[in-house]
Amino acid sequence: GPMAAPRALAPNGAIFLDDRGGDRALRVTWHPEADLVVLSLWRDNVCAGSFRVPAADVPALIAALAAGLAPAIAG
Repeated sequence: GPMAAPRALAPNGAIFLDDRGGDRALRVTWHPEADLVVLSLWRDNVCAGSFRVPAADVPALIAALAAGLAPAIAG
């Protein structure tokens, strides 16, 4: 099914829910003091893993996501 809309996570991030359920979520949290973004995977409100993205790499990550989305939009 369609993925749920992101939920706000304080002013510095967002939560995306996995449509498989099981309380799976992806949290995106900005840490401007460290100049990075943390992507963390959660299940049943327990962090199962995290990945630190330097702020300088975020545009490339966004570009990769957008490039993958483009064919779906073109339909």
